[in-house]
Amino acid sequence: MKKSLPGLVVVALSTSLLASCGPQQSAEKDAAQATDKSAEAQAKTDSATQGATPRLLVTFPDSLNTPDGLALAPDGRVFLSVPNLADNKYPARIVELVEGSYKPFINNLPPEPTTKKATPMDLAFGPDGNLYYAENQYENSKDFKSRLMRVRMANGKPGAIETVVDNFALANGLVWKGNNLYVTDSQWDLPGNDKGSAIFRFTLAELGKVPIHLKPKTKDAHVLTTFTTTVNETEVDNGADGIDFDSQGRLYTGSYGDGTLYRVTLKPDGSFASQEAVPVAGPKIPCIDGLVIDRATDKAYVCVSRLNSIDVVDLKTNAHTVLARNGDTDGAGGKLDQPAEVLLKGKQLLISDYDKPDKKFVNTKSDAPHTESVIDLP
Repeated sequence: MKKSLPGLVVVALSTSLLASCGPQQSAEKDAAQATDKSAEAQAKTDSATQGATPRLLVTFPDSLNTPDGLALAPDGRVFLSVPNLADNKYPARIVELVEGSYKPFINNLPPEPTTKKATPMDLAFGPDGNLYYAENQYENSKDFKSRLMRVRMANGKPGAIETVVDNFALANGLVWKGNNLYVTDSQWDLPGNDKGSAIFRFTLAELGKVPIHLKPKTKDAHVLTTFTTTVNETEVDNGADGIDFDSQGRLYTGSYGDGTLYRVTLKPDGSFASQEAVPVAGPKIPCIDGLVIDRATDKAYVCVSRLNSIDVVDLKTNAHTVLARNGDTDGAGGKLDQPAEVLLKGKQLLISDYDKPDKKFVNTKSDAPHTESVIDLP
């Protein structure tokens, strides 16, 4: 995601200096190598489960092969998006999780007209009672085909599904805070910066006037802030991914490509005030996918997909601990299998095992069983 606002002065400078400043290039290379070495050292300890023991929540068939986004409905039901990006001969779906199993919710998601695919990622219920989900069409086209979609809900059942925003590059995470919706785009590049990502902001009122057409490769009016990914040996340049807010209303997002955790402070109206990288205690987190914040404790539960790990960052002290981690497994029995999204429901942490690894990940291949895990918190 890319945002170019005052709070991003440091990030913007590092980007603009890349082409002309040898020391800057060297510093970024050193940072990437440090991340790689840290990840390798941690991976060597992952042959056995560490910390809490996840248990199996649900096993899915091959037709539901990449479980991803999780949403808690106002009535307590839990919904899961399955974009099926590991094997997209199967259509994407949204299912409802029930105890030990699942049941269909939406089997026929509207495909993007040019890619002919639907690719739901994160999802969340809005203050209007409708379900919103972000799309990752970047897997199908790099030509800004991703969308923000709305499912009209009536009596707990899905109705019409409509595009509310289009022209994202890789829409990914989303969170509602009051009547403001914040959406991450993990590939929002700008001229002169091809490692960019961004957080976008939309108000409920303007989403009633649909669709909104974003302006690719620009500082679109809806851009809240931008980021630049420092690419390491994974060669992944995806940036801002999961997103949530703490008890003080500050937003947090993590970079999938380099593991930086960002804090974004907002003005009372929900617009941008400032931004900083959180100085998380070591060891270095090399990759952040989804995350969720317990606003009662201000602890962030972070999916460290590269290491098959769920880590916890205390946002009050910046302390960093491993909640659960295991080596290269197929997910049987609930073992972590590239955790990508998390959801808190009471004292349970629900975990989507995405199981579609990138280069240099502990997880080495996508394979059955396809699973959802859960950790019982104290």
